[in-house]
Amino acid sequence: MKVLVTGVKGQLGYDVMKELAKRDIPAVGADIEEFDITDMEQTRKFITESGADAVIHCSAYTAVDAAEDNLELCRRVNGEGPGNIALVCKEIGAKMLYISTDYVFPGRGELFYEPDDPTGPAGAYGMTKLQGEEAVKAVLDNYFIVRISWVFGLNGKNFVRTMLRLGETHDKLTVVCDQIGSPTYTADLAPLLVDMIGTEKYGVYHATNEGICSWAEFAEEIFRQAGMEVKVVPVTTEEYGAKAPRPKNSRMSKEKLLEAGFYKLPSWQDALSRYLRELSEASAEAKD
Repeated sequence: MKVLVTGVKGQLGYDVMKELAKRDIPAVGADIEEFDITDMEQTRKFITESGADAVIHCSAYTAVDAAEDNLELCRRVNGEGPGNIALVCKEIGAKMLYISTDYVFPGRGELFYEPDDPTGPAGAYGMTKLQGEEAVKAVLDNYFIVRISWVFGLNGKNFVRTMLRLGETHDKLTVVCDQIGSPTYTADLAPLLVDMIGTEKYGVYHATNEGICSWAEFAEEIFRQAGMEVKVVPVTTEEYGAKAPRPKNSRMSKEKLLEAGFYKLPSWQDALSRYLRELSEASAEAKD
């Protein structure tokens, strides 16, 4: 198997490439410099010439607030792009795994969303990611769609890095307390995706680290584990204010992973501990 990974400049694509290399699986990494997924001919040429027989599609327009003002670009990248990749995968007989998001759901209530529950995104980002899911389903009979949430990894910006940075200059931070979800460490997620693409167990899955928390609780644990004396002041979504609507309920059931013979990821607290260690080691190496 040879795997093409899109979005390798992002957190998840970077760790998927690392995992493939660790297993000596031939891989090709791509980002916008290599080809534009909204351009059908570029997409067809690059994927076909890559010789890949599987694609893990990690690239996306992920700026949630900016998406409200850049709907057309967001729709082309998140909605049309996956459809273009799916068409090429169909033409060459390659497998496709598309990374989606908790934002495809309405985000209400307190129940855990199942993969086949009704969708209903509230904002532009979720709407376009759902369009991407639908485009893949319209083209391919067999596909993997994996919905993830609250991602953090070594190669990029994320909530953990932001809290650590702000914590250096603030002794008190206001953080939203009424949005509930599961943080997802890309170094934990990447092995699962590589395992998945090597099977025929197609379908829609949810994959996050285990356990749930609010953003405020996440922040408190970040500071606790990092040994930083920062007070977290909980505020509601309405009090905090943001351009784009956010789901208050991002709980997603991962039981389907077990039913298909896969596995659940470690707890988010354990993942955070390992991530902070990874950040520390990366910082030490950079100084050397």
